[in-house]
Amino acid sequence: MADKPQPVAVLYCPVCSLPAEYCEFGPDLEKCKPWLINNAPQLYPDLLKDANEKEAEKVSEKLQSVGISSAGADGAVSSAQSGEASSKQEVKRLPGGKIKKKEKQEVVIEKVVRNRRKCITVVKGLDLFGVKLSDASKKLGKKFATGASVVKGPTEKEQIDVQGDVAYDIVDFITETWPDVPEAAIFFIEDGKKVPAA
Repeated sequence: MADKPQPVAVLYCPVCSLPAEYCEFGPDLEKCKPWLINNAPQLYPDLLKDANEKEAEKVSEKLQSVGISSAGADGAVSSAQSGEASSKQEVKRLPGGKIKKKEKQEVVIEKVVRNRRKCITVVKGLDLFGVKLSDASKKLGKKFATGASVVKGPTEKEQIDVQGDVAYDIVDFITETWPDVPEAAIFFIEDGKKVPAA
């Protein structure tokens, strides 16, 4: 009689929670590399070679800097480390390895037509200038005697919907009511193109 097959023991990466063989397809291989080098070097021999080369380069750089002068080397190392830290803070990585870009501070005004004759003016980006959208929608509704509400747009960002075609009148009102918003930062979307309001 044949022996029962035994279950296979799978080594899972604690960083990305994938099997070690699939770490290269995970969200961030760079974070998994130290763990892979220590616990699964047979799966990724190239990583081990790269790690050894990097360590050799670091050691040679330190030896060269120490050979020049000890005071200058400490200053150079600390400035290099602070430069690396500041560059890490500027770039934010999202899951999947995507890089988050900083949003441009601009107000985008778009006219949307529904049911062939009803218009809605959409105002996006006021919140980037520190304006509370709920207060802004109340002021816009009172100024133009229409309904105005804060709605989540298709990109999951909040925007203000104002009933009616008030796109060109709204620019003057925004610049007068909120002086922090410059007229150069206000854009219209016309025929799918972004056009400056100024």
